[in-house]
Amino acid sequence: MQTSPLGFLRVKVLALSVHDMDRAHGFYRDTLALQPAYEGEEEVGYYLGQTILMLKANWYASPSDMLNPRVTIATVHAPDTEKALRERGVIIPDPVQPYDDFYVGSFLDSEGNKFWFCSPIQQEVA
Repeated sequence: MQTSPLGFLRVKVLALSVHDMDRAHGFYRDTLALQPAYEGEEEVGYYLGQTILMLKANWYASPSDMLNPRVTIATVHAPDTEKALRERGVIIPDPVQPYDDFYVGSFLDSEGNKFWFCSPIQQEVA
């Protein structure tokens, strides 16, 4: 798989707002028959191919018939991606921070749409 100069690999996560987590789990697990996705021990949603549909209860955005998912792009190394984006004058509203086992940050496109990006935190061997 060829990566972009910024280290982008693929869409990793589409986060979806839900009102009723049990009902949402029933829909994605039983109705759509998707396999559960985990980060560590925590079930966070369901796989659609290699992309995780992450379910978010009590989120900033309410479920809507308007398009409103959060998109997270997998990168080779998020700190390097942030540096390359900054060098290109891209706005970084959320600088890369460690979150569990991942580096996570965000950038804005030319229209102000926020995209998240992440990479695994890799243990360096001395």
